[in-house]
Amino acid sequence: MTFSARLQAAILAKKNPVLVGLDPRVGSIPDSLCDSGEADPETIAGAFQRFCEEVIDVVAPLVPAVKPQVAFFEQYGPSGMSALRNIVRYANRQGLLVILDGKRNDIGSTATAYAQGMIGPGESSPWGADAITVSPYLGDDSLSPFVETAQQRGGGVFVLVKTSNPGGAMLQDLIAEGKPVYRYVGDYVQSLAEKTRGAEPDRTRYGSVGAVVGATWPEQLRDLRAAMPNTWFLIPGFGAQGGAAKDVSPAFDADGLGAIVNNSRGILFAYRREPFASRFGLGHWQKAVEAATREMIEQLRAEIKIESPQK
Repeated sequence: MTFSARLQAAILAKKNPVLVGLDPRVGSIPDSLCDSGEADPETIAGAFQRFCEEVIDVVAPLVPAVKPQVAFFEQYGPSGMSALRNIVRYANRQGLLVILDGKRNDIGSTATAYAQGMIGPGESSPWGADAITVSPYLGDDSLSPFVETAQQRGGGVFVLVKTSNPGGAMLQDLIAEGKPVYRYVGDYVQSLAEKTRGAEPDRTRYGSVGAVVGATWPEQLRDLRAAMPNTWFLIPGFGAQGGAAKDVSPAFDADGLGAIVNNSRGILFAYRREPFASRFGLGHWQKAVEAATREMIEQLRAEIKIESPQK
């Protein structure tokens, strides 16, 4: 099956588009897993792996996918990267789709190496990720190796189009011949999405090349959805960055499909904030993760209704 078909099936099965970001941090994960004063990379990496696996245990029955952020593991060297690989495999075994958030790109053979290393579910690639995030700013030839590898292996690619951070506007909002740069990128990603929709019986409305579009830009999100009818959106910025369910609702089509919405800190560290801190406390941090996940699911369901698309 194509990545798009597998993503659609997972969303329909769980009846929600929640994407749980796996961004472990020393000082934020429970002290029972890692003393915040501990500086040994191997110890920290092991704690990160246990934390993420215990998060996965909670969210796997609830959501379609998780998104490990490579940087939080890479900072601890080989031990961190080994932990990341184990987490990806663990999520695979739990039936979750895995989007590896590394924002990779380069040119020529280097882009090909990134793509072949990271894209491909299960044993089809060394990392086993279903999809990865990539930057478009080296041009179309830098994206081609990722798209080609994704098509060969049934994987996906999410291209940065309109990111959630305020500083992204410095480049993405520049006007060229009457149109912002992010719209040019969006138009190109839409063309790739249309070309990667797959063949029957796996063909969906959406292709296997998607776009990263932040919840913090609801007007641009609405405009991009109209301009990119065949493109899955990966939406960061929900929760801690200020995005809400009403902000992301324009990204969805009439069937409640077309987007997945990421939440990292708001779910992972729910035990540290109210009302979850009072209800569960440190000793039941997994219950706080579950409650925060269910809360997000209900918030999104209040704005969108997911139905099987009409053929």
